[in-house]
Amino acid sequence: MKNKLFSVDVGATGTKAAIVDVKKGKLLTERIKYPTPDNAGPEDIARLIKQLMIDLDYQGKSMGIGFPSIIHSGVCKSAVNVSDRFIGVNLEDYFSQETSCRCFCVNDADAAGLAELHFGAVKNAQGTVLLLTLGTGIGSALFRDGVLVPNTEFGSLHYKDGITEHYAANSARKRKEQSWETWGNELNEVLQYFERIVSPDLIILGGGVSKKLDNYKSYLHTDATLIPAQHLNEAGVIGAGLYARMQLKKL
Repeated sequence: MKNKLFSVDVGATGTKAAIVDVKKGKLLTERIKYPTPDNAGPEDIARLIKQLMIDLDYQGKSMGIGFPSIIHSGVCKSAVNVSDRFIGVNLEDYFSQETSCRCFCVNDADAAGLAELHFGAVKNAQGTVLLLTLGTGIGSALFRDGVLVPNTEFGSLHYKDGITEHYAANSARKRKEQSWETWGNELNEVLQYFERIVSPDLIILGGGVSKKLDNYKSYLHTDATLIPAQHLNEAGVIGAGLYARMQLKKL
């Protein structure tokens, strides 16, 4: 089945995978999640991906991988929430060699954005759309009239005494043991900061905490329309497979 691809969403704390129907944007298997080892390097992630392939009995020749990094032509260019041993590594070449499967790698938030663009909340949306994934860090995907501006990394923007994700990521809420109100107000300030930079028409919140939007939405006051990602925490897995399909069609 040419539209059936193994898809991986590598995160700082958890790595998820499923086999995806990339034409319909639907999971064909359960989504399996394993903890990402602390300070995981290339060999650790490769080992994890191979185990996920075994668990899902994937026999295909290609896969998509969403990865928490700036990625240019397959090469890892940043390491905010992963080991700096990844910097300079051609992820596509390395993972292809390790898994004996053609690998296509994309920024994890861009993967989530692509899933929403083709199958979810961003579909047919015009103007400027900003998707944010709130997890260990803050991932971002920016669209203008349906065209992706890749590798925006808004979570790494300078903010107060650090960067935005130190204040408004879901991990910050947990680390500081904040109430939904306290964290919601902090997130609201960060969203308004992003609005001053790109003036989005629509903001989409993704990541696991998007499932609990009702707990903090009343504290968010943005000029842009604010909605949860349609695919919630599955968007990264779906989008990674979709990205692989898009690249395969170019070959």
